[in-house]
Amino acid sequence: MSMKLLSLDSSATTASVCLYDIDDEKIIGEFFINTKLTHSQTLVPMIDAVLKSTKSELSEVDYFAVNCGPGSFTGIRIGVSVIKGMAMALDKKCICTSTLESMAYNFVDADDVVVCSCMDARRNQVYNALFSINNGEVARLCEDRAVSVEDLADELKALGKTVILVGDGAHLVAKATENVDFIILAHDSKRYQTASSVALCALQSIKNDNVLNASSLMPTYLRPSQAERERIKKEEGKI
Repeated sequence: MSMKLLSLDSSATTASVCLYDIDDEKIIGEFFINTKLTHSQTLVPMIDAVLKSTKSELSEVDYFAVNCGPGSFTGIRIGVSVIKGMAMALDKKCICTSTLESMAYNFVDADDVVVCSCMDARRNQVYNALFSINNGEVARLCEDRAVSVEDLADELKALGKTVILVGDGAHLVAKATENVDFIILAHDSKRYQTASSVALCALQSIKNDNVLNASSLMPTYLRPSQAERERIKKEEGKI
């Protein structure tokens, strides 16, 4: 029986679940939605639906993967919690993927391009990372970071090669680089993070034996939440 991977993403407005065949390297089933429903309402029914639609059982899953961040604080916590719960109950291994890195796998079939993953971080900033893609290989060019749209635009203009903008913050960077013909806004169909891209990203971690116990799986944040920032401001005001 082929080994299976269940992956999901709930790091932003979109949500998706994918069941992936590791041995044959193919998507068995995937569901994707882009609605205003909360992920606490959608994820578990989507997991149930993809398993039923593919006549699969949760007990057949060998690995669980999830985008651990950056992204929506609430969305990330929900996704990580769902994966932790399933993996812990079945005593299976987990893979924590970067939301930004997983989006680069939307263009894994491209060649000699840079994928610029951008998620709207508000206040004219984006969560960002850059990845080169050559001959089907994805290579990270910088760490996940929070950066201003203007600074990122200047950095991309200096690259002088084809750049593909992906993510829900891609339109912000596209506007700041609209007169640069080698910087391209990805089509809507490939612009957002998907569970199948999480699976492709997770495959590399499995091959490198970079997997976790369920208890070790944790969200990854690039900066404190709004509530935490407000608390820090109040505390600093008291000093």
